[in-house]
Amino acid sequence: MSSVALSAVLDKHIRRLCLDQFPCGKGSWRKDGGSEAEAVTEDTDALLDLLNCPHSPWHHDEPWSPQAAALQRVAVVEPERLDADFVCSYFRKLRIVDKDVSVVDNYLLKFCNLQELVLSANRISEISAENLPRTLKVLELRANQLCALGRLAISPPPRLQYLGLAANRLGSHRDVTLLTGKQWPELVCLDLSECDFREQRPLLKALGTLPCLRTLVLEGNPFTLAPSYPGFAVNALPRLSYLDAAWIAPEERHRYRGMANMSHLLVDWASATVRVGVMQGVPDPQDEDPDAPEFPVVSYSYVISYMFFSHQTTAYREVVIGGPAKRQSQDQGAEPTQSLNKKSVKEIVVVNLADCDEDQTSSSCESRYSTSSQPWADCVDFGHVLTFVVRDLSGFKKFLHRGFFIYIEQEKILSWPAEVLDDSGQGATDKKGKKPKTTKDKRKKSVAELVADPPVTTVVASSHVSLRGLFGGNPKADILCNFGSMHKDAPVEEASVTDENVSVDSKSKDDSKKKGSRAGFKKPGKGMRREESDADTPSQPETVTAELSVELKKWRHTSEVSPLVPANS
Repeated sequence: MSSVALSAVLDKHIRRLCLDQFPCGKGSWRKDGGSEAEAVTEDTDALLDLLNCPHSPWHHDEPWSPQAAALQRVAVVEPERLDADFVCSYFRKLRIVDKDVSVVDNYLLKFCNLQELVLSANRISEISAENLPRTLKVLELRANQLCALGRLAISPPPRLQYLGLAANRLGSHRDVTLLTGKQWPELVCLDLSECDFREQRPLLKALGTLPCLRTLVLEGNPFTLAPSYPGFAVNALPRLSYLDAAWIAPEERHRYRGMANMSHLLVDWASATVRVGVMQGVPDPQDEDPDAPEFPVVSYSYVISYMFFSHQTTAYREVVIGGPAKRQSQDQGAEPTQSLNKKSVKEIVVVNLADCDEDQTSSSCESRYSTSSQPWADCVDFGHVLTFVVRDLSGFKKFLHRGFFIYIEQEKILSWPAEVLDDSGQGATDKKGKKPKTTKDKRKKSVAELVADPPVTTVVASSHVSLRGLFGGNPKADILCNFGSMHKDAPVEEASVTDENVSVDSKSKDDSKKKGSRAGFKKPGKGMRREESDADTPSQPETVTAELSVELKKWRHTSEVSPLVPANS
């Protein structure tokens, strides 16, 4: 894409004002006392009405500058004042947004009275302070392609009070050293949100030298995911009044008092806890056909799995043993399990992916984690809690922006009586190759001697989880995952689950919806009541949902400060 200069965009906007054309400027349309052609002339008030009337074809809203409309009126009232220098010096504010500007040239110096310049959502990768008017007080460069402050911080406008650098690729050590009071002596408000600053202490040390700084926006940077944020920032910048668009109350300052002195405990790591709660809406998968054979005994259990960030990650797994759902029940032909008291067991799982290349796909830095297997119930409470301590905050930030997928996996297990097995361990068959039928008495006799086949795992539903809300100041995201409706008779392709990306067979789901919509439908016959016909129509399946929460650990008081990783880990 070719470069677009700011001067070209500004020149185009000014020419659209038509300052030397009707009804502006000097022309034969203006009423002159010595003119004889009064039928084709207009007085000044009539010309101004053509500019101000909303229904006039010469009325245009010019959002790029509030002085644009006023300059048109000057061109009607005092057209003799118009020249190139006067036009440029008339503007106080310029707003050039999303115009693909990539070059800020010295044409801008002609705007000698400019105080506010907004250049958001362009393609500016570098900007030199030499090309900025010295009168500038507000400079907004949000959502550009700046990768370094560089020449912008070399002799910037001395009276600059607001600097917006959000959503740029800033974050190097060099950028930190250029954000001091030496470069910006009168800066009151600074927006560094959605950048790539990873180390909190060096940045806050530099920002502490800004003598006039009162408003600071840092949310969206990788280090803001750490437990020490915002407490450390509040305590390290005592002159700050607003942080991330929120007023800093005296009570908040009191809670974080002394946190800046605990630098030996403040590490730029993040701690995220994932919880999977109640799943409901899954239809009963058991076959209720009374003519079905007694064996094999079919049992179903469910697991919820999800993909989570794992690059250089230490995970603390907290599993609740003896949860609300039992593994097997007596009516499934298994021995009843003994009820266990609930207790928490912490297991440290160290995931070593140091060999993961930065250029690889995002999935290479994600691993699959699963809940414990639970049998079907109307409401299944998994009670799954897993805490991650993440060191790669930049990669973790990208992961949270993408979100992750959560899956419902069904485990189908076939159990056979032990005495029906042959010597090879396979189910014995008769001459026709069928399983021999057993009597009801024999089943009762061998009810505790069932042998289960390996479970067949199938992904039956999936949903995407968005975690962008964690960057808005709320450290916890409570999500009710909606998987849609599931049909009991849906033909789902069975496949074993691996650590690869899992996709649901959408074609089979669509076919099942079509079959489910036709099943049980009967055309009302003669004399059949409408109520009887409606009773035969299948009811709408229930929506399958699962409770999920992702919470970032945050220290809300200085007394909560503690190491994230045990010393022996």
